[in-house]
Formats: sequence, structure tokens, C-alpha cells
Amino acid sequence: MAGWGVLALPSILPTEGTGHTQPPGPSVFQIILLSSSLGDRDQSLFLSADEGATFQKQLVPFFVETLTFHPKEEDKVLAYTRDSKLYASSDLGKKWTLLQERVTKDHVFWAVSGVDADPDLVHMEAQDPSGGFRYVTCHIHNCSKETLTALFAGPIDHGSLAVQDDYIFFKATSTNRTKYYVSYRRNEFVLMKLPKYALPKDLQIISTDENQVFVAVQEWHQADTYNLYQSDPRGVHYALALRDVRSSRQAEESVVIDILEVRGVKGVFLANQKIDGKVMTLITYNKGRDWDYLRPPSMDMNGKPTNCKPPDCHLHLHLRWADNPYVSGTVHTKDTAPGLIMGAGNLGSQLVEYKEEMYITSDCGHTWRQVFEEEHHILYLDHGGVIVAVKDTSIPLKTLKFSLDEGLTWSTHNFTSTSVFVDGLLSEPGDETLVMTVFGHISFRSDWELVKVDFRPSFSRQCSEDDYSSWDLTDLQGDRCIMGQQRSFRKRKSTSWCIKGRSFTSALTSRVCECRDSDFLCDYGFERSPSSESEANKCSANFWFNPLSPPDDCALGQTYTSSLGYRKAVSNVCEGGVDLQQSPVQLQCPLTPPRGLQVSIRGEAVAVRPREDVLFVVRQEQGDVLTTKYQVDLGDGFKAMYVNLTLTGEPIRHRYESPGVYRVSVRAENMAGHDEAVLFVQVNSPLQALYLEVVPVIGINQEVNLTAVLLPLNPNLTVFYWWIGHSLQPLLSLDNSVTTQFPDTGDVRVTVQAACGNSVLQDSRVIRVLDQFQVVPLQFSKDLDANNPNTPEWREDVGLVVTRLLSKETSVPEELLVTVVKPGLPTLADLYVLLPPPRPTRKRSLTSDKRLAAIQQVLKSQKISFLLQGGVRVLVALRDTDTGESPGMGGRGGPGQGGGGYWAAAVLFVVGLFAAAAFILYKFKRKRPGRTVYAQMHNEKEQEMTSPVGHCEDVQSTIQGNHSGVVLSINSREMHSYLVS
Repeated sequence: MAGWGVLALPSILPTEGTGHTQPPGPSVFQIILLSSSLGDRDQSLFLSADEGATFQKQLVPFFVETLTFHPKEEDKVLAYTRDSKLYASSDLGKKWTLLQERVTKDHVFWAVSGVDADPDLVHMEAQDPSGGFRYVTCHIHNCSKETLTALFAGPIDHGSLAVQDDYIFFKATSTNRTKYYVSYRRNEFVLMKLPKYALPKDLQIISTDENQVFVAVQEWHQADTYNLYQSDPRGVHYALALRDVRSSRQAEESVVIDILEVRGVKGVFLANQKIDGKVMTLITYNKGRDWDYLRPPSMDMNGKPTNCKPPDCHLHLHLRWADNPYVSGTVHTKDTAPGLIMGAGNLGSQLVEYKEEMYITSDCGHTWRQVFEEEHHILYLDHGGVIVAVKDTSIPLKTLKFSLDEGLTWSTHNFTSTSVFVDGLLSEPGDETLVMTVFGHISFRSDWELVKVDFRPSFSRQCSEDDYSSWDLTDLQGDRCIMGQQRSFRKRKSTSWCIKGRSFTSALTSRVCECRDSDFLCDYGFERSPSSESEANKCSANFWFNPLSPPDDCALGQTYTSSLGYRKAVSNVCEGGVDLQQSPVQLQCPLTPPRGLQVSIRGEAVAVRPREDVLFVVRQEQGDVLTTKYQVDLGDGFKAMYVNLTLTGEPIRHRYESPGVYRVSVRAENMAGHDEAVLFVQVNSPLQALYLEVVPVIGINQEVNLTAVLLPLNPNLTVFYWWIGHSLQPLLSLDNSVTTQFPDTGDVRVTVQAACGNSVLQDSRVIRVLDQFQVVPLQFSKDLDANNPNTPEWREDVGLVVTRLLSKETSVPEELLVTVVKPGLPTLADLYVLLPPPRPTRKRSLTSDKRLAAIQQVLKSQKISFLLQGGVRVLVALRDTDTGESPGMGGRGGPGQGGGGYWAAAVLFVVGLFAAAAFILYKFKRKRPGRTVYAQMHNEKEQEMTSPVGHCEDVQSTIQGNHSGVVLSINSREMHSYLVS
């Protein structure tokens, strides 16, 4: 009955190869195979114009990821590459032309016949130079930057463009609000009108057949389900069709909605509804107005009773799409075989994931039969006259099953002598013939096997009219008037073994019915009342909807019809009878005030740079636009009056010369009322540098000031984020400094980010928190002030050199010394003397005294100095806490200093008394073992060291014990010096 053969293509390794089958031409079936080996840089196309008998190899100069064929002209094809480039060919891949770069994968579409005027037009989503994504079109023979057409002014969300039949869809997100747009028959884009409080998190296009759109919407309260909505003919207004349709996430975050349009019979859909964790399969015959559960068969495939009876038990089907486009999904339907449905599922109270028994119906879901116990891939031939089934398995096969009587009986056929891994099933050239191809591979490194199976020898003749019987389409209640008509189909009798042929048509007769209540759906803004209420199935207005309100596009002088809550399904053809949608009153469109006025910057930025072109866009969601005037104030003195501003969509171009915050306002006003929109625009220069200035050492629970030095200075425009330690939650401030304290010892990392508009900088420092340390105030010879640029880096370098010199002269380890140069003038510093790690064999107090004495000795001996540029030597000395000077480094006395000797004597006397008291206390404490010689501060408020706000504030002398935090404040000179450095 069937022949098979091996197709051995030279130099093909199917490790990365894929196969593409060109839609059938008028006479000859063409095949394109795309392949590349692991070692090849380029790919090859293998073209066959004689149904695979011979192939011609054609090199491709780029790496193809997907091929998209023209729906009408077989020689035209689009190639999408791995580097996001789009190429076009008009000769089936022999020559290629680059159309566009930075194109989004799977969002490229050929022109739609009957809708697009130019059949060579390509719709695509592409990234512009600014990084945003746009919907653009171009002609395959003339596609360049100059010829690209953007039919929507603003950016769109990445991966949202869809072109299907009469409609184009995309979404655009701005200010954290996502809006969904639709264009009907290539007219202007308008917002899709879902119920006001649906607040969609996601929206998926399900169907666009027969001038109507089905969408699945995941509303704000849903997690793994979607609600199904259907539209008016323009795809603008949507009403609820079914709640809580199950969804699942697949690879690459794609969403799969459990709803399937049954092909061959318009208006029939299958859906899996998930309520309280249970998934059940429903069917509708009238595009979602009414839904019913599937009736279970009374007998299983072995003739045994199923004992499955409603309402506790029904048939449920898996509605998954196949990952492989060349095999069927879990449910298989075809346009050429109306009423024939095969699917995998189970009987019971709900769908069970691991059960995949195969069921079949030949009367569009009215009666079902079980045919297999496991899932099979299905292929219909000769309008469903032959059904081919191949087991869905990961092991190699050499047999297939087929039925000639719509699944009543099945036969087995060996299609090859060697088992193969089946990759796909193809009918040649469609479902009208009795020839099919099975393609696969013997091993993962072998050539492809293409096996042609011909069922024509099974039939001895062509069918005649006597070989057919008719069947009437009914819903599960037996009603024949579906979508406003009675439809009859013909099918081959189970006893007639004949070929239907290409000319066979299944539709037999149709008769229009009178309109009834069941022919009308709820209109936009209305919802059907629950069956438990007295007015069951009546469409009532939602609380947010006023039926008397004019539509958004109602212009002054026109009329509109108020909705009574009903509309006839778009594809319903009933005539006469009941008319629920007709309104008795025609209303005049009133002059409506402007509502929903919005002003934004194109690109959605609210922070711009000085002298940068800014495009302000004004939109108005509702209200009259022809008689409305728009008063625009851009906040910097520019004011203007516009008419038709929102009608034309032209942006207002402007430049701000100076940094600042500008209040932009637009007031729209007509005789019916007014509306106003306000936008605050930040104009600032980008941040250039950020330096975090902190003291490197601090005591436990002592306050420390963290200061961010910023270039340039942007008052009131910069936000500072502070991360302290391991905390993930930052502190926020508008000031460039914050005060904090640390309760535990150890190293604490402090990080600051400065954000100004779109510019963000970061810096980080580590602070050592200790329980005890010593601070020695230092000063420098006057020559250093003249060479002080007052920058953080300079102060850090000076501190490092002082630390290094002191360590060398005193033999104190460098890691125990930290010199911090203070900002401002005069140039002052603090030397932090840290305690060494505790050692049991030594007394820490004695070591500390010797270390401190050594430091004081070398400083008093003027042994610490370093050279500046030009040979200027700078001396480092102890700083006097009273005068800020050390002996031998101060200036000469002048007028007003005559009493200096008296005050010096008094000070020496007081100091002597304190020294004697300290000596007695020291001797007393030495007699008590285990006590430290580090004196605690008598008065922390008196001992605090504060940074010089001016240039001549007093500072303290050597401090021992728990040192109070050094507060660093950046004064005006410090900031200016740093900014110009």
C-alpha cells in the first residue's frame, strides 16, 4: 500500500538542522530544508521544486533562525537571523536583501491579502537608535531608513506587535500604566475598551476570525487563569464570554491559554475552566454566549461501560499546542474535515494531567468515542476520509495506525523496515489527497529519513453522491439554529470505501433562522445576571457604566443610539424575530467637556538636559476636540494657545536653557467645561563625580556624619540612597549627608548612590567601628595651605604619607595608624592610633603608653616632614587645642597680646594641678590588677571634636578612650575646590 525511501542530502547533519515546508503552489509541492553542521559558519538551503525528488543546494551568507513565507506568492520569503536582522528574497532564497536591523523575533508579518493594499508590505517591530521599540512597515524592494513608515507615533512594548487578519495589536506602557491598542483595517490606532476595572496584567489574542476578536485577559486578581472577552467588529469594545480559563507558563515565559477554536465549524470553541483548583472542559457553539460540559461516552474502547454520568462526570480534554509545528497537538481539528475532532483526555470530575486517552467525535462534539489508551499524533487525509495516528513516544517507531471510517475501526501499517524517531507528519500538498510524508531520523547523528505513504491503492474508485450521508449540526441541547442558521454537512458513509477528492465540499445546506434571545450577547459595559437571580440571563449595566453616555467618537451634530445592553454576535446571520439591541431613541451627540487630558514628553522621560530638544505630547481621552482650545504654559515663560492640538497629534518642540524644575500645564476648555494636565520637568546636567567622605574609624554608638561630595552641585534635584552594612533597604535623603551610629564593633561598608534624573553615580567606603582607640590632633606648617587644592584625593594622599612616615620613625605598625586630613583651611588632621590585637603575654596599657609616647616624641622633635613640588618642606606637629598651633610653628605676637604671659602662668598652674591629680589616680589604679590605664572621658560633650565650619574654630588636644565621632561638614570652599579640581 505504501512506499518508503531514504533522502540522503550531502553534507547535512541534522544536529542543528530544521525543515520548512512551503505552502503549496498552484501545481507543484515545493520543499525547503534549512541545515547547518556544527563546524560550518554558513548555512545552506536545499530547495526542491518536484516534491522532494531532487534538491538544489543554496548557500546562505548569514545564520538563519526562522523563515517566513509569503501567504500567496510562493517564491517570496523572509529570513530572520540570530543577530536580529531581517532579510527578504523574491526568488526562494537565491538572492537576499537586508530589510532592517534590530528586529524583534517572531514579530514580523507579511501583508494581509484583502486588507493591505501592497502585497509586498512587511509589518515589523524594530528597535530604534534610542533603545525603544517601534511599529514600522516597509516594502521588500525599497526598505531603508528613509522609506520606513511608523504608523504609531510613540514607542511600543517589546514583543507586543501582532498583525492578524483585519487587525493590528500592540501595547504601550508609560508611567507604570499599560494600554492596549488596536487598528481595524489599517485605520488609526485606538484604545481597546475592556471593562473599566479589569485592570489587565496581560492580554493574549485568541482569534480574529469573522470580523471579531477573542482575547484572553489576566485581570488584576488572577494568577493562573484568564477571562475570555469578545469584541465588536472593530475590535474596540469587549464583553465577557467566559471566566477563569486555565493558563500555564511555557519555555521562554510564553503563556499558553487553554482555549481552542474548532476548525471547520465557525463559532465552536473548546476551553478548560479552572474553578477552585479543578479543571473542566467546556464547549460553545455560539462563540461564547453559552457553554456546556462535554458528554462522556457510555462505553470505552473495549466495549465496557464507563459508568461516567453527568453532572458528576464528564469528558475533559487537554488543550495543549504541540512544541513541534509538524505534529498535532493534544486536540486535532481541520477546516477540511468539519465536525471531526480528536483529542487526548480523560473521564471524571476533572481533567487529570497524566491521563491522555484518545477520544474522537464526528458530529462536532455531540457524541464521543474512545479510540486509544495513549496519546497519538493525528493527520487527516482526503477531507478526513483517512485518519492517520502515530504514537506520541520518545522511542523509534516503524508502524502507524489508520482508519477509513472516522475512527470506528483501525488498521496497522509498517511504513518503514527500520524504526525511526518520528519528527513530523506532512500531508502533500494539503488535506485533500491521500499521500503523506513521515520524516524523522534513525539516530541523532544520521541523515533525515523521508518516507512517503500513499493510501490511494486502498480505494478503488471516486465517491459518488450515493456514497454520502448528511448530518445536522446541533448543540448539546439539540438546537439546530446555531449562530442564526441551520447547517447540514455531508460525510462519506462508513460502508463506502471511495476517494472524496479535491473537489469535495462538506457543507450541504444552510437555512437562516429567526432571531431569538439566544442570538444576542451582552454589550460593552453590561454583564449577564447569575442564573440564581429572578432576572436570570438578563444583561445588566455594570456600576461604572452609564448606558446613556455618548460614545467617545460622538462628534457634535451627529446622533448615537444608546445601548439597551445587548448586541448580536458579529457572525450571527439570523433575521427578523426578536431585536434586543435596537434602541427606541436616537440621541444627539452633545458638546462634551474635555476629559482625560494628559501631557507627556515623547519617550516618557521627565528629566532632560539643558538645551536638549523636548517634544511635549498632549492627549485627550474623552470630550469634544473640534471646539476645544488648549492653553499651554511650559513654565519658563513660554505660553501659547492651540486649537486641534489633540486632533493632529503634533508634538510641541521646546528647549530649556537653564537647570531647574519647570511646571508644565495644559488647560483644555470649551463651552461645556474644562480639564487641566500638569507635568513637572526636571532639567539638569548629568552627574560627573561622586566621592563618599567618612571618618575611617569611629567608636561604638557614636554619631558619625556620612557626606557625599557631588559634581556638579544640584540642589533640590538629587536624591541620595544610603546602604549601611548588609541592609538591603536604603536610607533616602535629599541632603548630601546623613548622621548615623554603629552598635557593634567591626568593619561596616557604607555605599551611597546619587540619582539626578537619568544619571546615577555610586561610591563606597569601609568604616572601622572600635570600642577603644586614641586620637592625636595634628597640624602642618603654613606652607601647606597654599598648596592645598582641598580635594578628597589630595587629603587621602597626605594622610597616607603622614601615616607611612610616623610608622617608619616609631616602629608602630602602619595598620595601627590612620591619618585623616580635615577639609577646609587651615589644613589640619587627626591621627587615629588603634589598639593591636590582644596578646596574653603583654599588658596592653604599657604598650599603648609607649606607642603614644613615641609618636609624641617624633612629632615634638620635628622628625616628620615631607616635600611638596618646588622643594617646599612641610613639617607635621602636634596641634595645640587652645590655639590650633604648636610651639615653634605659630606666628609672632602682635597688638592685643600683651597679657599672654599672665594667662600662660595661670594655665600652667591649672595644668599642674590636673597633672598631679592624674598621677595620683594613675598610681591608685595601678594597684588594682586587671584595670586599664585608658582614662574614660570626663565629659563627652566637652571632648567632642567638631569639624571647622569656619577657618579658626578651636580643636582639642590628644584624646584617649572612647572617642566621640568626628563630624565632617563640607563647607562652601571645600565644595567649590572639589568641583573645579
